[in-house]
Amino acid sequence: MIIKAPKGTKDILPSEINDWYRIENIAKEIFKKANIKEIRTPIFEDTSLFERGVGDTTDIVNKEMYTFIKSDRSLTLRPENTAGTVRAYLEHNLYRESQPVKLWYKGPMFRYERPQAGRQRQFHQIGVEMFGVQDASIDAECIMIAVELLNKLGLKDLTVEINSLGCNTCRKEYKEVLKKTIAPFLSGLCQDCQSRFEKNPLRILDCKNEECNKLFEENNLRNKLTTINLCDECGTHYEKLKKYLNELNIKYVENPFLVRGLDYYTKTVFEIKSNNLGSQNAVCGGGRYDGLVETLGGSHTPAVGWAMGMERLNSLLDKISGEKIKFYVVSDNQLEAVKLTQKLREQGFGCEFDYNSRKFAKQLEKAAKTAEYAIILGEEEIKNNFYTVKNLNNSEQKKLSFDEVLTL
Repeated sequence: MIIKAPKGTKDILPSEINDWYRIENIAKEIFKKANIKEIRTPIFEDTSLFERGVGDTTDIVNKEMYTFIKSDRSLTLRPENTAGTVRAYLEHNLYRESQPVKLWYKGPMFRYERPQAGRQRQFHQIGVEMFGVQDASIDAECIMIAVELLNKLGLKDLTVEINSLGCNTCRKEYKEVLKKTIAPFLSGLCQDCQSRFEKNPLRILDCKNEECNKLFEENNLRNKLTTINLCDECGTHYEKLKKYLNELNIKYVENPFLVRGLDYYTKTVFEIKSNNLGSQNAVCGGGRYDGLVETLGGSHTPAVGWAMGMERLNSLLDKISGEKIKFYVVSDNQLEAVKLTQKLREQGFGCEFDYNSRKFAKQLEKAAKTAEYAIILGEEEIKNNFYTVKNLNNSEQKKLSFDEVLTL
C-alpha cells in the first residue's frame, strides 16, 4: 500500500512551485524597498515560548499545538512566528541596534485543526514584524506594505478592517460591560466561550462557532455592546492611525468587534479581506503587540506586525504555467549530447538532453514540452560543426554556429 501524506498536509509539486515563487519574489522586492530584513527562525521552539507569548486562552495553545518531549524538554512545532521572532530579537540583542528593527519571514507553521479550503495543518505564512516605534505611523506603514503586496499580486477587491483594543487599562471597563451583556446567555455558548468568559471575554467576539454567532445575532448582542472607551493615549493613537491611512489613500472600515485570535494584541488590530474567498475571506491579519517583548523577558518595546497564509493567497491567484528551459538537445550520440548540454549550461542557459537515446520523434515530443528550442545534433551536424535549431513555438528551423546559438 502506498503511504500518503498525513491529513492536513500537502505536497507542493513542480507544476505549482512557480505560484509560490511569485508570492515570494514580489514580497522580497517590496520588503527590500522598505528596508525590511529577512529572518529565519527554527521550526520548533521551547513550548513555554508559545504558552507565555501566544496566550493560554487561545485555541492555538489549548488545542492546536504539535508538542513533543525530547530529553525531558517540551518542544513545539511553531504554530505562528511572531513569538519566535520576538525571542530572536531578544536573544541576539537586536534591541541594541538602531530602531526600528523591521523583519520579515516565510515558512511552514503547524496547527492541529480541521483542514479546509486554503487552510492546512502544515501551512505556510509570510509575515512582517516591526519593533521600536510607538507612533501610529509604523502601524500605517505595516498596513500599507500588506496592501501593496496584495495589490502587486493582482488582488484588488480588498477590504481593510481596523479596530483598537486599547491598553489593559481601558479594556478593563469594556470587559465588565461585555461580561454583563453576555452573562444571561452564557449557557447557550460553546465550551470555549464559557471558559473564555472569565479569562479573556474579548475572545468570545472572535468565536467561529456557528451556534454562538447565531445566538449573538438572534439576541442582537453586538448592538448592545458599546465600543471600547479608549483612554486618551490609545484614543489619540487610533485617530492618528486613521489620519495616516487617509493620507495614504488606504480605504478602511472600522469594525468595533474585530479582536483577532491571539492574546498579545494591544491597540491597533486589522484584517485585510478578499471578497472572492467565501466565508473564509481573511488573507492578512495583524496588529500591535506592545507588551509581548516584555512578557518574553525584555524591556517594554512597542511592536506591530502581520502574517499572510500563502495557501490562501495561492487559492485566489491565477495559476502560472510551468517555466520552460531554453534548449533541449536531440541526438543519438550521447557523448556529444552531454558535451553540448554542459557547454550551454556553462554559458548560463537551461539545457537538457534525452538520457535514453530514443528515436528523434520521441525526443522532439519531449523537447516541445520542456524547452523553447530543440538543438538537433545528428551525424551531419557533428561532422560539419553546426547545429540545426528548431524554434518549438513556430517550428522554424535554422542551421547555426555555436556562437549564433548563444544569441537566441
